[in-house]
Amino acid sequence: MSRQPGVPLRTIAAGLVLSAAGFIAIVSREGYTETAVIPTRNDRPTVGFGSTFHADGTPVRLGDRTTPARALHTAQAHIAGEEKRFRVSLPGVSLTQGEYDLYLDFTYQYGTANWQGSSMRRQLLVGNYRAACDALLQWKRAGGYDCSTLVNGRPNKVCWGVWDRQRERHAKCLAELGQ
Repeated sequence: MSRQPGVPLRTIAAGLVLSAAGFIAIVSREGYTETAVIPTRNDRPTVGFGSTFHADGTPVRLGDRTTPARALHTAQAHIAGEEKRFRVSLPGVSLTQGEYDLYLDFTYQYGTANWQGSSMRRQLLVGNYRAACDALLQWKRAGGYDCSTLVNGRPNKVCWGVWDRQRERHAKCLAELGQ
């Protein structure tokens, strides 16, 4: 079986781990907050690098505080837990490192339950990589609001970052396919 020139090699997902670049992308995109905030309307409080739970498993509450070092440790621990469930959810599926990193980034943001029920996962399980990439664009809502909505021709101020992040993931995903 040959692959298209310029398209990265795929490896069984069970044999992959989040790359350092993938980890940095997640924490960079999440941004850091020393004090817990509600990032978008009707969302859960987050602290550090988008953590909704502390390392001990207790939920983040408004007013909770962290340090950059503790926030990195919490993010790494959270991602490691998500990553185990993520790999198991893709039996026999081969991914590029870039695909692995971006779908795990999605799982960090939206949670394992949403990943498990997603059309992205279903499409990957049947080897339909392009449809899996395109399914990323279905995840454009936060707090009951369509984050892709323009207001007077401009990005909305409610949750445009959610939509922007999905478009960025989609573009990276297509690039992994050589498209």
